[in-house]
Amino acid sequence: MMEQAKKIAGLLLDCEAVSLSPNEPFTWASGIKSPIYCDNRITMSYPNVRKEIARGLAGLIQEFYPGTEVIAGTATAGIPHAAWVAEELNLPMIYIRGKAKGHGKQNQIEGCLTEGQKVVCIEDLISTGGSVIDATKAVQQAGGDVIGCAAIFSYLLEEADTNFKESGLELHTLSNYQALIEEAVERGTITGDDKRLLEEWRKNPSKWGK
Repeated sequence: MMEQAKKIAGLLLDCEAVSLSPNEPFTWASGIKSPIYCDNRITMSYPNVRKEIARGLAGLIQEFYPGTEVIAGTATAGIPHAAWVAEELNLPMIYIRGKAKGHGKQNQIEGCLTEGQKVVCIEDLISTGGSVIDATKAVQQAGGDVIGCAAIFSYLLEEADTNFKESGLELHTLSNYQALIEEAVERGTITGDDKRLLEEWRKNPSKWGK
């Protein structure tokens, strides 16, 4: 699994979907200062990368969620990846809006979902896990049986671990923060000192840089 995680991390670095800047941190929308910025939307523009991600996510689903009947994409970044995974597995796909539409049928879920169908939700990035957990609630309210979640990348934050445990949801990801750091060190993208800074951030991101 670590080999695959590092391979995907390498692809994310290659297409600059992930940027590392330990000494000049980025600011997230939440206000948190971070030495890493991950934008997996960029992978859409690289056919070889998105195909590798789709195959990888499909493999995770076949291994951990063999009874899957529907692939669900979270709005907005999870939607294209869910489409490619659904195509790879020849399964139906739906997508979940952040909130119900204010017009028409006022749908929050687009596509066909039958009561009791087993659903896996696809997310591009896991920070705290809040967005995909909220999306699964919408699927459950619509009668779907969410059997798990799959994502491209996780920051491996403790808050996410806590949130998934509390929700009772299972999560599997293709790559993660630790694999990314190891790949970046091997490539010479970051130094040993940079690695220490990056590891310190993950332990307490809300206090980092203050």
